[in-house]
Amino acid sequence: MRWILSIAVLCLLAVAPPAWSAKKQACVTAEQATHMTNKDVCVTAHVYDVVQLPDGTRYLDVCRPDTPDERCRFTIISPWEDRDEVGALEKYRDTDVRIRGVVQPIRNRYALVLSHVRQFYGGPPKFRPNPRLLHGFNGEQATPPIRDPNLHSGQAHSGYGNPRMQEPLNKGQSTKQ
Repeated sequence: MRWILSIAVLCLLAVAPPAWSAKKQACVTAEQATHMTNKDVCVTAHVYDVVQLPDGTRYLDVCRPDTPDERCRFTIISPWEDRDEVGALEKYRDTDVRIRGVVQPIRNRYALVLSHVRQFYGGPPKFRPNPRLLHGFNGEQATPPIRDPNLHSGQAHSGYGNPRMQEPLNKGQSTKQ
């Protein structure tokens, strides 16, 4: 019984990667992130201010107060629709943060979109489905979003069970074997 338990433990250790071997993702500065367009990176920055626009969009200002606005090349944006998942951002004012996300070019700047609080802890941004794949699909409709011949009762287009697609039996050959 004891050797079975030891084999099970060894199998679990071999299959699951050990926690001590997982490396924390190295973070880059906001300046270095401007050269990593469309890449998922960890950015470390000091938040000087949290600015909220009238439409509810919030910005974490990571540029020094004495830096002119046109020279500030990087920012962190939190859209209004993600407010519930992100939570209060005022607590990050005057602190150093580490945030993970995809660096995107937005209006002559580079930005990291903050869509979920887990990004502060190395987690991924909120999943957003591809709108092109959702075209014509409604969660309340009874039919599937694609036409799958396997889901239809008529077997006219299927080779299995279609008498037109079967090979004829030789004379004297029986269907029973």
